[in-house]
Amino acid sequence: MTYVRITTVAAVLLLAACGPAATQNPPAVGADTAEIPVGYGTLRRDEIAVRFQTDQLDIQVLPLHEGVIRLLAPDTYRSLRQLIQSQQEAIERAARSVNALRPSLVMVTFSGVVPQARFVPDDVNITSRGRLYRPLAIVPLSPQWSSQQIDPRQQATAIYLFDDGIAFREALTVTYQRLSNDAWSGSVRLLEREHARVLTRAQAAPAPPPDD
Repeated sequence: MTYVRITTVAAVLLLAACGPAATQNPPAVGADTAEIPVGYGTLRRDEIAVRFQTDQLDIQVLPLHEGVIRLLAPDTYRSLRQLIQSQQEAIERAARSVNALRPSLVMVTFSGVVPQARFVPDDVNITSRGRLYRPLAIVPLSPQWSSQQIDPRQQATAIYLFDDGIAFREALTVTYQRLSNDAWSGSVRLLEREHARVLTRAQAAPAPPPDD
């Protein structure tokens, strides 16, 4: 397992910030992404993220695939794109270290429920189309990550790099240790409905004024 350590919490704070959506090196995305215009989504992160709980932790798993995050509300999309952009060098360095040309990016957040709650980063896995995907590398975003221990109301967040091939617009299963969660199937239905609505909103939007 490869870890690229980030020593500042600024990256985590970007999740709540609004900033430019542009990036020079966007991650590889599926063919469905090109037809999803930016700025017309309305979904919230909490509506689609996979969440489950152990006796010590709350765990949230959010795919960072463009075909998913473009359907989120504009400010959320911008903050996630800015987060990816801010960590682009670390992501690319981690990808090179494991020879991953087109890694799938997933954000994982562990939140403490009890004092000194321990988490095991490598135990987050995804099963898609019958294939088990284990994390190839992890880019930590918070200092608590190195200790693998958090207290109540503390969070440890990281960007996971998985092998290319996870079908984020289809049902999949997220596992952590002995826990298994299939809630993404419900998220897929929300994403499909929102996809159709985004296209309708974009078609109904007034055309920009012509350049002088």
